[in-house]
Amino acid sequence: MILDEIAAKTRERIEKRKQEIAPETIKAQAEKIAEKEKQQGKFTFPFEQALKKNGISFICEVKKASPSKGVIAEDFPYLAIAKEYEAAGASALSVLTEPYYFMGNDTYLKEIANQVQIPVLRKDFTVDEYMIYEAKVLGASAVLLICAILSDEELKRYAKIAQELGLSALVEAHTEEEVQRALNSKARIIGVNNRDLKTFTVDIHTSERLRRQVPQDIVYGIKTPEDIRRLRENGTDAVLIGETFMRSEDKKTALRWLAGEVK
Repeated sequence: MILDEIAAKTRERIEKRKQEIAPETIKAQAEKIAEKEKQQGKFTFPFEQALKKNGISFICEVKKASPSKGVIAEDFPYLAIAKEYEAAGASALSVLTEPYYFMGNDTYLKEIANQVQIPVLRKDFTVDEYMIYEAKVLGASAVLLICAILSDEELKRYAKIAQELGLSALVEAHTEEEVQRALNSKARIIGVNNRDLKTFTVDIHTSERLRRQVPQDIVYGIKTPEDIRRLRENGTDAVLIGETFMRSEDKKTALRWLAGEVK
């Protein structure tokens, strides 16, 4: 299964990274940043707050490629893309850092987070707490935790580490069981992927079906370019749009179209 393959490759990647920067070093760097933020006041969790605003929030993805679609953007001026999303009214950004299957890079995240005012999610396959500390150092406001590749213990522990660093954890689920596991981990943001990450097939009704399981006080997000009106009606707080925006030459108009502002 492609998801297991990606997760295994990510574990290899992180083990190599630990040889370059020791776990205790990256942890100390992340905690130093978090402590400095604490001294300035309480953590504000900007990613979570961005998704709680009235109406549907749009998380726009900066992504060069994917396993299912191959290369999406041959020309990839990632900083310009991020700034265009921000100018178009995006609530937050999702930046791919997985290098082998999505052609992502940590540099993309670091530079984008440094140059935009909206919060940024590190879009990667978190399989080790090391990656959460990395995300903090790189400037992310949130990390992705995927139920399908993490145990219950890992979900809870990683969410706790993120919380202590002032990072939001977007917990991704695809089934009723995974939504319940996300709830059990005390997730404050649950994202439902209409694409089954094990088979890469898409069912647009998945998010509608699972919405009923999630309490209204928990941020509920969808990864889909599908019918925004229906999602708004069923109480969806946010949608993550990737390929639709990446292929659009006019991202501002594309975002306004999805938001129902233009026909």
